[in-house]
Amino acid sequence: MEIVILIVAMIVVGVIVGVVSGVIWKEERPLGAQGDAVVAIVTCIAVGLLDWYVIPAMGFSDTLKYIGVVSEPPLAALFVLWLIRRSRQ
Repeated sequence: MEIVILIVAMIVVGVIVGVVSGVIWKEERPLGAQGDAVVAIVTCIAVGLLDWYVIPAMGFSDTLKYIGVVSEPPLAALFVLWLIRRSRQ
């Protein structure tokens, strides 16, 4: 059940990051608004699941796992969207 909640939360975070990215980069959207949202959602889900499983496997505490799941996916999505914008110019 935790995984379903995690995936739904990452979808919501991805949509928010996709919308906010247009504000951050002054509406420069080489993939369009929907493309930004899809890229952000996929990135958030991938990084969130990676953090969920890899951090405990490395021997770190659950607290660090939750901090990683909360902070890394939005930052990774913004980084990927930034890379897409730089590569399209």
